[in-house]
Amino acid sequence: MKILVYSHDANTRAQVRLAIGRRPAPGLPQVEYLEVATEPAVFARLDEGGVDVAVLDGEAQPAGGMGICRQAKDEIYNCPPIMVLIARRDDGWLATWSRADAVAGQPIDAVALAEGVAGLMRRRAAESGTELSRQ
Repeated sequence: MKILVYSHDANTRAQVRLAIGRRPAPGLPQVEYLEVATEPAVFARLDEGGVDVAVLDGEAQPAGGMGICRQAKDEIYNCPPIMVLIARRDDGWLATWSRADAVAGQPIDAVALAEGVAGLMRRRAAESGTELSRQ
């Protein structure tokens, strides 16, 4: 499955990859990462299709992940499930406004992030009728 990771910060993208790993939970296929650092690149990748889950940095500059999430949910047909990384607990309401499917806090809790992404991968597979198997 393909996971799109967006942040202007290469360190944040690396932390997300490290937390999720090659397979976030038993019974799930290995992941392929698509890393992007700009808003136009996010939409280019989503428009191409083939993205199963997106993890967007809510603190990214100049375009934050929450605004991108909301726009993607409005504009991308069959938009994949999206997790938004938030730095402040009080930003949870903004993540709801953005129509994020899941949120994870920063600094990144590897276990929580991997579990959240695994849930989104299962959801995407169920929506698309794809059988999950180890690849």
